[in-house]
Amino acid sequence: MNGVQKIQSGRSASARVEAAVRPLLLCLSHLRWGFVYQRPQHIMSRMAQDYRVLFLEEPVFSDSPRIWLESLPQACGVTILVPHLPSQMQPDQVITAQRTLLDGFMDAQQFGELLLWYFTPMALAFTDHLRAQVTIFDCMDELSAFKGAPPELFEQEQALMKRADVVFTGGFSLWEAKRLQHANAHSMPSSVDIEHFSAARSVQPEPADQHCIPHPRLGFFGVIDERFDIELIRELADLQPTWQIILIGPVVKIDPVTLPHMANVHYLGSKPYDDLPAYLSGWDVALMPFALNDSTRFISPTKTPEYLAGGRPVVSTRIADVVRTYGESGVVAIADDADAFVRAIREALAHKDSADFLRTVDAVLAGESWDNTCAAMKAQIGLLTTGEQIQCLG
Repeated sequence: MNGVQKIQSGRSASARVEAAVRPLLLCLSHLRWGFVYQRPQHIMSRMAQDYRVLFLEEPVFSDSPRIWLESLPQACGVTILVPHLPSQMQPDQVITAQRTLLDGFMDAQQFGELLLWYFTPMALAFTDHLRAQVTIFDCMDELSAFKGAPPELFEQEQALMKRADVVFTGGFSLWEAKRLQHANAHSMPSSVDIEHFSAARSVQPEPADQHCIPHPRLGFFGVIDERFDIELIRELADLQPTWQIILIGPVVKIDPVTLPHMANVHYLGSKPYDDLPAYLSGWDVALMPFALNDSTRFISPTKTPEYLAGGRPVVSTRIADVVRTYGESGVVAIADDADAFVRAIREALAHKDSADFLRTVDAVLAGESWDNTCAAMKAQIGLLTTGEQIQCLG
């Protein structure tokens, strides 16, 4: 073996040792990786820089009797794990099967420390036997208030609160609630990839399905579910029939028949994260038509800074974290009904391209980034291994 071969062999062996001792972060998620690119994907793709990240999704059920675990490595370094189970399984059998599949997979791995990262408390049912150096509960939403939430979710969350070493919340309002339940809770609001969305400030190639829609265009991207104010959109479209409302995203947990089907309301379906700036670039105003109900009481919508980074004025209903973070600066107009939305949109159309507006937006977004959010999370996790805590509550 010559000198070059020895060096290469040594590096290869070193890489194997590093892979074996690298900390493993097991993420338990209620959201699928390929659903909508949001908080879990932003955080886990960055955590993969320092940890070996496994992203365990909820089971996929089918008529097949086969029980197996699908492994899907991603370019970002995250490996997605998907349990495949027979649809006739009873709930207790589903829990046992997930535990067995996960244990079998973990037993075959080599890793250093184990970290457990819960987006869903429901996963505690089949992971409560795992012993991690750090257990994280990333409470991105008040899931128990969502439509279709399992009745045992609240009880499972209380159990996870007792087990977790640290609790992160997706916004300030949610932190105000969770800090009363956990001594080491920290507000880690969803952030923004400014470089990605700022591309919308310049002219982008018009997507084919948006090209023929006339202006002015009022746009929304995100999940269309029980948090979406269907009647507000219906009234707005009726009040201003020449304004075009563009809705991008999957329709879930609500009957599509209940949505307004009008000539000036356009449903373009789900779009890849990479394509969103091109759509945003062609809008005149961005909308956040959230209903005010239990499911939206604590939300801190990721799309707010994304819209703003793209240079679009935003009109929103009175979501507490939006009012607190963006409404008071004036970059997001707050409206309480359809008539108020019309007035706010008219004003936004008048100043949407002004330099003063963009300067204010940039000042509001200064320092916001997923990199900074994840760095703060990593700092909390790192200090837990030394028995310390830092205050990062605002």
